[in-house]
Amino acid sequence: MSDVTTAEYNEDGKYLRKVRSFVLREGRLTKGQQAAFDQHWHQLGLDYSAEAIDFEAIFGNSNPVVLEIGFGMGKSLVEMAKAAPEKNFIGIEVHKPGVGACIMEAAELGLTNLRLYHHDAIEVLDNAIKQGSLSCVQLFFPDPWHKKRHHKRRIVQAEFAERIRKILAVGGVLHMATDWENYAEHMTEVMAVAPGYENLAKGSDYVERPQHRPLTKFEQRGHNLGHLVWDLMYQKVD
Repeated sequence: MSDVTTAEYNEDGKYLRKVRSFVLREGRLTKGQQAAFDQHWHQLGLDYSAEAIDFEAIFGNSNPVVLEIGFGMGKSLVEMAKAAPEKNFIGIEVHKPGVGACIMEAAELGLTNLRLYHHDAIEVLDNAIKQGSLSCVQLFFPDPWHKKRHHKRRIVQAEFAERIRKILAVGGVLHMATDWENYAEHMTEVMAVAPGYENLAKGSDYVERPQHRPLTKFEQRGHNLGHLVWDLMYQKVD
């Protein structure tokens, strides 16, 4: 996935500036992706507004809402929405071909419980989502910014944890996954001191991949090569 706007601090924790660590990437769309935008955006797309959206008005029901940040090409998000019609799903992605591909698959399946943003996730989280309204926030395989000097660009920071806590309902879950061990350790360090959360792992920092998170082709190839993936789930308790 593509990372999003985050804050940059110096080594003493002093705020320096906003880092826009992505470009809203248009990319080259296939004919199918462009057709999906043209024909189905009005059904599946959400145009960004700085006002909080009304889930019941959008989905026509009061089902729990799951939000995914950076869904890539959207295959797993579509699979989850198809498998859980009793839930509503919102995806955010800055890469336009990925949004187009997700729209195309969702439209082919006739999904009615999925809506998509092609926008900066931080602006959506801060302005378009009501506080205490989400049952789950998903962040799967974010950019690890593996060079140490770039670690401050990682989306998972104290500010991010608090941002997500505000929009989760009590009992809601922040579910993260990464295939970079150093980033998994970074996530646990951030969340260990984040107020209002409880780690759902028992006897470990990490949980087994839950059945509702599909195994991607990329992840399966990694498993075949002996690569590990770390899942982390934290529940909002306050």
